[in-house]
Amino acid sequence: MEQAYFHSVTLDKQKCKGCTNCIKHCPTEAIRVRSGKAVIIKERCIDCGECIRVCPYHAKKAVTDPFDMIQSYEYRIALPAPSLYSQFGPSYSRERILQGLLSLGFHDVFEVARAAEIVTKATEKYLTKPDIKKPVISSACPAVVRLIQVRFPNLIGNLVRIESPMEVAATLSKKEAAKRGIPLEKIGVFFISPCAAKVTSVKAPYENKKSNVDGVLSMKDIYIPLMEQMKKQKGEVAAPVILSGPIGVSWAGSGGESSALDNGRRIAVHGIANINTILEQTVQESFKDIDFIEALACPEGCLGGPLTMENPFIAKTNLRHEVEMAEKQAGDTQTEDSSQFVWKSDVEYRPVMKLDDDILKAFEKMQMIDEITDGLPGLDCGACGAPSCRALAEDIVRGIAKETDCIFKLREKVSDIAKELNMFEG
Repeated sequence: MEQAYFHSVTLDKQKCKGCTNCIKHCPTEAIRVRSGKAVIIKERCIDCGECIRVCPYHAKKAVTDPFDMIQSYEYRIALPAPSLYSQFGPSYSRERILQGLLSLGFHDVFEVARAAEIVTKATEKYLTKPDIKKPVISSACPAVVRLIQVRFPNLIGNLVRIESPMEVAATLSKKEAAKRGIPLEKIGVFFISPCAAKVTSVKAPYENKKSNVDGVLSMKDIYIPLMEQMKKQKGEVAAPVILSGPIGVSWAGSGGESSALDNGRRIAVHGIANINTILEQTVQESFKDIDFIEALACPEGCLGGPLTMENPFIAKTNLRHEVEMAEKQAGDTQTEDSSQFVWKSDVEYRPVMKLDDDILKAFEKMQMIDEITDGLPGLDCGACGAPSCRALAEDIVRGIAKETDCIFKLREKVSDIAKELNMFEG
């Protein structure tokens, strides 16, 4: 039986106007427009949030946990993503942001940036292994991992088998709280997320059977309450927790992860369309001289996540300031045994083109798709509600669309009927 997946990205049908913006931008062809409304094909969706970003009617949204969920735990720990620091200008220092989180009702804060430094060290060690497949692909972005599962199964073996900074932060923060005598069952850790994919990776983790994160809060939801708390602060604010160094903070933007690695040739790519192109070239073995690929689905990396508030280019400038400040501070470079953060589960191929359980029937249907595609105009205009002519052909074979959904085929049919009527009248 096929595994069911939770998806953070959802559709508000009341707001959907049936335009085709989303189907044209979805990297996995997971959206169709049927009967004037968009439909998300769940097994194809990777929760990258691209549809949220391009929808002019705000009909796509990411489902996150409500803030009052933190009250379900006696001891509450905030896990701020490094991109949170980029949402505020230079007058709102990292110290003020972290103190503001405590004022919101958290008992402790553990920077995900601290965990990012641990993952950096673990990745450096991982890259020295003689038997790994290169180029090694970062597994920190869950949308990229799921894209590989859906479209590039040959690259699953290239993924870094190390838990994400979010998961590492959740594990370590609970461990530190437990050392202070707090029972584990009373501890709740909450990731403050810039994107929908992180929500999905908590509800349906690919690294482990169960995530150590107890809830995911949207950066958009927490932005205004956090700003209000920071405005109440007086004078300089001391860091309420151990601060990470510049390496961890820089992970928020594209190039932050790869630039921290000491050895090998590395590239950093951001934006889901660019990643699609890079992964296609990787499959074709075009990058034999590249050791590491950092891939972040959102533009400018997590700075451009669909749950962020600030313009990603302004956020990039804000982040640069925070990195410079972190360089002046005595950052705590974490040292932990990296073996404890190796994946406990295997990432598996999630086929979305399975046409039939019977191989022969599946082959026949594939031939039908090819034949129907050849008969379509090949314009990929999207007027039929599918992202491409081939996608429409697949839908026709699956029985969820008909050939006359193509406006050109419909015109041909109407023209043929008109000719027949003329002949009959003549």
